[in-house]
Amino acid sequence: MERVLVSGASGPIGTALTGSFEPQGREVVRLVRGSSQNAGQISWDPLAPMPPAAVSGFDAVVHLAGESVVGRWTDEKKTAIRESRVLGTRHLAEALAATASKPRVLVCASAVGFYGNRGDDVMTEESPSGQGFLPEVCRSWEEASQVAAEAGIRTVNIRIGLVLSPKGGALGNMLTPFKLGLGGRIGSGRQWWSWIHLDDIIGAIHHVMHTESLSGPVNLVAPNPVRNAEFTEVLASVLRRPAFFPVPEFALRLAFGRMAARELLLASQRVQPAKLIASGYGFRFNALRAALENLVG
Repeated sequence: MERVLVSGASGPIGTALTGSFEPQGREVVRLVRGSSQNAGQISWDPLAPMPPAAVSGFDAVVHLAGESVVGRWTDEKKTAIRESRVLGTRHLAEALAATASKPRVLVCASAVGFYGNRGDDVMTEESPSGQGFLPEVCRSWEEASQVAAEAGIRTVNIRIGLVLSPKGGALGNMLTPFKLGLGGRIGSGRQWWSWIHLDDIIGAIHHVMHTESLSGPVNLVAPNPVRNAEFTEVLASVLRRPAFFPVPEFALRLAFGRMAARELLLASQRVQPAKLIASGYGFRFNALRAALENLVG
């Protein structure tokens, strides 16, 4: 039986992912904060080194854990965002590199925030990183996993886009105002949003786990990004509601703080999943309308 270790298993992606493993007969073990409750859990502190023996003997490891980026980016919040990702990844990668029985693959979360605000430029995995807090965090996050790669573990850094799930994330937060007819574009609406349906996140993770040719950065986004204005128009149409209430930039800055608003909601990232397509992954949802109709229509 294949054994898979998962961190961040309680989040929307982690919950769906672990649920997809169990029907396939895989044994899933979760890394958890605090005390482990059963044999299916391993206790860890992302900010502290961990003993290699604790993570030895797994066939694959999927590392999704990290402090939420949603909220005002105070100095304390920014430290938590950076350290939970960079230190957590480094400590896990170091432990895996030192195990007597190494996994064949480490799939480590990253984000399209790596590219920063790039206007209309099309980004692939070969594109350079951008400027700002999120690009710096993503660079350090990915670099922290390299100790595993250097130890011979195939390491994949999945750069995740805007995940479409009604149970959380950006879409979950948008549903209530849009259902009330209070939705609209964000800022100018011209910024590109690179989205992906939750089902394709799960499908793509399975794909990268079992595609030996894939390593390094892999963009997890649908092949058809849209501008924010189109995203909000399609969402309103699917919900059969108007979208007359644009959210001005100053209101975003009041709610999220200037830096978080600029890098999370106003940044333009037109990203293509070049490696996924080249390696033969077939997207279930290529078009935004079909994805939203499946989730909330």
